[in-house]
Amino acid sequence: MTQHPRISKAVIPAAGLGTRFLPATKATPKEMLPVVDKPAIQYVVEEAVAAGLDDVLMVTGRNKRPLEDHFDRNYELESALQKKGDADRLAKVQESSDLATMHYVRQGDPKGLGHAVLCAAPHVGEEPFAVLLGDDLIDPRDPLLQRMVEVQEQRGGSVIALMEVAPEQIHLYGCAAVETTEDSDVVQVSGLVEKPDPADAPSNYAIIGRYVLDPHIFDILRRTEPGRGGEIQLTDALQQLAEDEKIGGPVHGVVFKGRRYDTGDRGDYLRAIVRLACEREDLGPDFRTWLRSYVAEEM
Repeated sequence: MTQHPRISKAVIPAAGLGTRFLPATKATPKEMLPVVDKPAIQYVVEEAVAAGLDDVLMVTGRNKRPLEDHFDRNYELESALQKKGDADRLAKVQESSDLATMHYVRQGDPKGLGHAVLCAAPHVGEEPFAVLLGDDLIDPRDPLLQRMVEVQEQRGGSVIALMEVAPEQIHLYGCAAVETTEDSDVVQVSGLVEKPDPADAPSNYAIIGRYVLDPHIFDILRRTEPGRGGEIQLTDALQQLAEDEKIGGPVHGVVFKGRRYDTGDRGDYLRAIVRLACEREDLGPDFRTWLRSYVAEEM
């Protein structure tokens, strides 16, 4: 099987307004909302780095300066912690600034995910690259992105992450028509549709927020007209790749059955915090004891 070039760049679209979390996101980017004691965006950057992608471009918008500050050095804070001899907190502060080589570009107009990805074209160039959406946190014990990179290097083209959902929920996601391959967790994608009515959905395979894309996607996005919601949809561009392998290779999907935390919905955001806090060695024992007591009292 042909070995394709190693992927080194990750793109993280982070220009959304976070309206579902107002008023908390009036002055604070939704990506900076804490999940236990780290902002959600740091989990995403850590995932990219764990998969070997240490060149990270963040596509931002207005009022997103705190994202840049978080991944930059804070010499005043570091100096204060050093003087106190607080080595543990100093290490946590320095961790985010040492994670990866960070780059930033602004998406001037909120024209959709496809447009946000297109903003990355000058940085990415002619290389395959990964796209990670900040609302989806993937548990590091379930290395989805690493598997997707592996599949792309073996098969070429583009790779998307898929997850089986209940048929009545498929209208909340992009949906893929698929064919099986010799690998049990890999399917070939023959078609895609953005948020279909359940009766029209080709399957219950939903696209979740991880992509490994062939650079030909940029040419297609430049020609893609606004679709659902008046936005340039990445799903529409991927549909063209799936229809014609000659453009940029095939589109495959990795079927994910691991642990995923959705921080884009208020209820799921709270559940993600509870689940991750329960699993922490430093917080879990006491927190689980309190949680059992609380639930027992409420029941």
